[in-house]
Amino acid sequence: MNTFLKLRVFGCAFAITLLCAGFVPQAQAVDTGTWVPAWTASPQPIWAGDFVLPLGLPASLRDQTVRQVVRAGMGGSRVRIVLSNEYGTQPLQIGAAHIAAAGADGGGSTGPSLALTFGGQATATIPAGAPLISDPVVMDVAPLQRLAVSLYFPQTTPVTTIHWDGLQAAQIAAGNVTGAATVKADSVVNSRLFLSAVLVEAAPGTRSVVAFGDSITDGAASTPGTDQRWPDFLARRLAGQKVAVLNAGISGGRVLKNHMGPNALARFDRDVLGQPGVAGVVLLMGINDISWPGSTFEPNEPATQAETLIAGYRQLITRARSRGVRTVGATLTPFEGALTMPGSPIANYYSPAKDALRQRINAWIRGSGEFDAVLDFDAVVRDPQNPLRILPAYDSGDHLHLGDAGNKAVADAVDVKLLLGER
Repeated sequence: MNTFLKLRVFGCAFAITLLCAGFVPQAQAVDTGTWVPAWTASPQPIWAGDFVLPLGLPASLRDQTVRQVVRAGMGGSRVRIVLSNEYGTQPLQIGAAHIAAAGADGGGSTGPSLALTFGGQATATIPAGAPLISDPVVMDVAPLQRLAVSLYFPQTTPVTTIHWDGLQAAQIAAGNVTGAATVKADSVVNSRLFLSAVLVEAAPGTRSVVAFGDSITDGAASTPGTDQRWPDFLARRLAGQKVAVLNAGISGGRVLKNHMGPNALARFDRDVLGQPGVAGVVLLMGINDISWPGSTFEPNEPATQAETLIAGYRQLITRARSRGVRTVGATLTPFEGALTMPGSPIANYYSPAKDALRQRINAWIRGSGEFDAVLDFDAVVRDPQNPLRILPAYDSGDHLHLGDAGNKAVADAVDVKLLLGER
């Protein structure tokens, strides 16, 4: 008998022995669903206490539940969550996790609280630097529905991986109350803790569009708890059209350098190209590259050069096109007088020289032809009487960020067919 036949006979005999001994092979579950992010929040590391903007977060959690409310821009029949320990230096212990429909007040739930599992287990350990996706759970999620995600941290857990400008109250309560309809919060924070995405099983052919930017995309200065960021308004326009709008804004984000989060070039794969079903990206970023140098944020940093910033944009465009992702450039909005309100801790954010650089960058975005399409957000929100400033009706009051009306105006001005490459 040749060697091949001997191996086959041995393999068959071994399999029969296992079956006789009661070892029944288990079928491996195969998930063939189309999983699309219904909500995302880009992970950030914490920063030092001497930074001009305080974190406002507990240093750690222990024997506590964190309940976080998100709005699902996309509906589906099953749901799962994504947790992140990207900036942790030790394993992250999850003692329990639940998801439920959120009540009007954000903290309570209006439907059954569904326990989430991880590889079939109710608890999980996330290695340092890693994400973790939960098992699917059957749950009918409607477009724009609010969901409450509750996470229990049984051990001392340093708060390391966050999304700082969450604009939604996260309740922190004692003990494991993940399955409770309401929780008695001992404290509330307005950041995301360890939760980076909610996925839904959507219809085949569903696409994602990522809004990739800084605080203007992150919704800074919009009304907290009401989902008034410009990507939220765009998601409302596209609800039911098999297009998910994902917010990958980070307040303080820059194209070229780190501080309040990784630079755009470093996080582009994670936050854009790695998203399931991504078809396009809207790039609205660069105002902090222009304005941080010489300001309270980075007083000793030299001025950014236009050529360097444009080279960064070109890298993002090239990487997107190599993956078949459409790139849409958005012009930088006006910022004369930015952050000069009484009591503001920020100085020297704006100068005429910095605005001249913004104008040069906008001219390149509009006229270079290097983006697949252009959204002229500057033209939408600037004051016709003073084009260096945001129209007062659209200004949040800090002369940098858009208020709710400004965010809606920007989203309403988006040509959806142009955005999706259908014209």
